[in-house]
Amino acid sequence: MRAYITARTPADVARAVDGWYKRGCRSFVLRKVGGGGQVEQERLGAARYAAGLQADVELEGDGSGLSDAASR
Repeated sequence: MRAYITARTPADVARAVDGWYKRGCRSFVLRKVGGGGQVEQERLGAARYAAGLQADVELEGDGSGLSDAASR
């Protein structure tokens, strides 16, 4: 199961990932919101921190296989 994370701020991303992680999810795809750059890196870092080392976290479009229209 993959969770599609649409939260915009790093804190909100971490909360969303934590919620899905507690439900057993170990794979996460973050929707791009800032057009790349520092904001996306901060969001990825927050997601990876919340998910832990064994989880798979990636940014939409970086091999995720999900389009912008995908959501969960």
